[in-house]
Amino acid sequence: MPTMPMDDPYDWFRLWFDEALASDEIEPTAMGLATVSPDGAPTTRIVLLKAHDRKGFVFYTNLLSEKGQHLEHTPEAALNFWWKTLGRQVRIDGAVEPVTDAEADAYFASRPRESQLGAWASHQSAPLLSRDVLEDRWIAAREQFEGGPVPRPDFWSGFRVIPRRIEFWRLGDHRLHDRWRFLAVGPGWERHRLYP
Repeated sequence: MPTMPMDDPYDWFRLWFDEALASDEIEPTAMGLATVSPDGAPTTRIVLLKAHDRKGFVFYTNLLSEKGQHLEHTPEAALNFWWKTLGRQVRIDGAVEPVTDAEADAYFASRPRESQLGAWASHQSAPLLSRDVLEDRWIAAREQFEGGPVPRPDFWSGFRVIPRRIEFWRLGDHRLHDRWRFLAVGPGWERHRLYP
């Protein structure tokens, strides 16, 4: 953590994220994503951060998946990064909006072809009779698009979490951890140091 905390949480996140990318973390882009079901039950899973800037934090998924359906019903989410080797955590809460078709198309085109085919093969979160069924669907997708580009499925896109709160946590001796919370207020941020 900087000796003096930064005034801008986006700059602070960029610094920590870049340091996580340069560290020995197994998957520094991994983040916990919490959503709420239509009946109000919270659910979490791990997804990968694919973009971040002052507009928010982006991940991609099958829109028919559990998380996709949750976000369609309740467009709110919480993210949690845990970088164990650095002893750091970042929590982000906010509203969620879909990315543009252009953003989704560009990211989908950047994925390995095998992963593009996997998006076509998977009915994410739906019951699966056997592994063979999934692999057969992948082979069918490979044959369908052989010799040409793999288009982005219309059921596959991304979401952007627009933060209202960003909290930075650093491991401290004797469980005296450092915590700083930023709250979005108008066009700027309020910063508060918190007890651990």
